[in-house]
Amino acid sequence: MNMLKLSSCLLFVLFVVGSDNFAQTSKQPNIIFIMSDDHTTQAVGAYGGRLAALNPTPNLDYLASEGMRFDQVFSTNSICTPSRATIMTGQYPQTNGVLDLDGELPPEKQYLPQELSKLGYTTAIIGKWHLKQEPAAFDYYEVLHVQGEYFNPDLKTKTAGKWPDNKINYPGHSSDVITDRTIEYLKKRDKSKPFFLMHHYKAPHDMFEYAPRYEEYLKDVEIPEPASLYSQPYFGSAATVGTLDKLKPVIGTSVSSRHIARNYVETFIKDSVQGDEATHLAYQEYLKRYLRCVKGVDDNLGRLFDFLKAEGLWENTVIVYTGDQGMMLGEHDLIDKRWMFEESMRMPFIMHYPGVIKPNSESKLLVNNSDFAPTLINLAGGQVPSYMQGKSFTNTLKGQPESEWREATYYRYWMHMIHHWVPAHFGIRTDRYKLIFFYAKHYLPESDWKNFYWNDQLRSLGYNTPVAWELYDLKNDPFELHNRYEDPAYQEIIAGLKKQLAAQREELNETDKSYPEIQKIIEKHWDD
Repeated sequence: MNMLKLSSCLLFVLFVVGSDNFAQTSKQPNIIFIMSDDHTTQAVGAYGGRLAALNPTPNLDYLASEGMRFDQVFSTNSICTPSRATIMTGQYPQTNGVLDLDGELPPEKQYLPQELSKLGYTTAIIGKWHLKQEPAAFDYYEVLHVQGEYFNPDLKTKTAGKWPDNKINYPGHSSDVITDRTIEYLKKRDKSKPFFLMHHYKAPHDMFEYAPRYEEYLKDVEIPEPASLYSQPYFGSAATVGTLDKLKPVIGTSVSSRHIARNYVETFIKDSVQGDEATHLAYQEYLKRYLRCVKGVDDNLGRLFDFLKAEGLWENTVIVYTGDQGMMLGEHDLIDKRWMFEESMRMPFIMHYPGVIKPNSESKLLVNNSDFAPTLINLAGGQVPSYMQGKSFTNTLKGQPESEWREATYYRYWMHMIHHWVPAHFGIRTDRYKLIFFYAKHYLPESDWKNFYWNDQLRSLGYNTPVAWELYDLKNDPFELHNRYEDPAYQEIIAGLKKQLAAQREELNETDKSYPEIQKIIEKHWDD
């Protein structure tokens, strides 16, 4: 009888404790989505890359130690505007309509704040927007004009008049200003509702203008260099280096003096040094400027985190940190992004949610940026809308397996030989392999180019680059130094990847049925 009473008491206690835990974790969390511009995993200490020993991001590393670090998160199009549109819509570019930097996202397609508003959230965005049209789906906004200014930025503010003339100027560095404005917003928010806040930095976008207080940071430090900055005899294809390397001077802007239109030797090094020594000096200057911008972001995140803790918001706030894509930091002697290569395509992604995510967690789930909106909607208590193509990975956050998850992620860069002279391409990445098709054509017919500011730039270095395939075995070649597409040992693997690629293009509405000239190229070269 006593044992029966004891068992009953224990069951009652477990029920109460379990109920309390459920109530705590089922309460709608606040959500802060933090995104920097061009911040890459190589420059986040928690990812343990070649720059980790420099300790560039102690506050982000702390966030990762408190939550989950995702190791395989990728952009579907590694450039600002399309990546942000995919994050906002949960859709791939042809579905949301934003293919390149000229794309716009109208208020009716600003789905993420709309869905969270339906769930009772107040919504706001502060910082970089870069989607042209007014972010009217948010309850409140303060956003930079396009790229915005590094110093003394203007912020278009919802309460300051009619878009696009509703500007308020703030003195100081943009990373400091954006953090100041976010903290001010949080102080004055409607505290009767949970909040969803997108907090977006301009840094570390080029040309890497850092706050003066960082001038001495890393001044006397030698920054580790990637070996592929100097030598990579088996890298690339006719599409990326030319036959017998003849196109090296015109494809992909560079750290070294290789590229004839834009390189960092010309930009940063004014002495008479040449060759590898000039490349070394240019790389050191590039990375120090870049990392000083990163340091400014990380220090401001420390300030934001301290505020959240002081306000009692830390424990019931989902915090996401990411970049809008990765960045080439001299790998393959490349700068900027756009490429499907790992450093450009991969996004840092860290999530914090006490009581749900176990500290020091890691995930190798194959995620892309179309999955962000579905996951946040799920965490807020909503169902993923059927119009979204991405998937929620909330099971992963709870330490549980996902069902029917993708085995590969699709990528496409639509622009061709513009700005940084990167050829148009698409491809597929699995856990182990990456297959890329460079199809050598812009999606717009030449008759339409006259209306675009990049017309002269496109023509200046030529348009007709070669068509070619590249295959990389990421298990045996994680730095993508050896194109294996012509290797007989990989032909069966290539055939299987092409089937997956074709299937995903159909499933995701990413075919070229609307672009017959590109479709002809694909059909002609698919079996090359």
